[in-house]
Amino acid sequence: QVQLVESGGGLVQAGGSLRLSCAASGRTGTHYSVGWFRQAPGKEREFVSGITDSGDRTLYADSAKGRFTISRDNSKNTVYLEIDSLKPEDTAVYYCAASAVSASVILVPARLYDYWGQGTQVTVSS
Repeated sequence: QVQLVESGGGLVQAGGSLRLSCAASGRTGTHYSVGWFRQAPGKEREFVSGITDSGDRTLYADSAKGRFTISRDNSKNTVYLEIDSLKPEDTAVYYCAASAVSASVILVPARLYDYWGQGTQVTVSS
């Protein structure tokens, strides 16, 4: 089992930046790819970005390209999502998820991930 805990969310003005963290514990010796998702009120959970277990490859949704940066520090069992130039439409609960099945492949469908965090709220005011 792997436990994931997100942090770093908050209330920020449009144009600001945030760095979200996803800390893993438990069976962290197993390699995992990690994805970040977000869910706005009344909307489905959507893929934002993903990173392979080694960090050598990343993937971004079109809505995240140019403003979002995913990275990971395996010595700290932590994956980060930095969001710049925040917009009100970025307001959502952000979740990280881990997959042990395809550590070297970034998965997009949420249903394919094995472990989920509880989420961290990001609210962007205009």
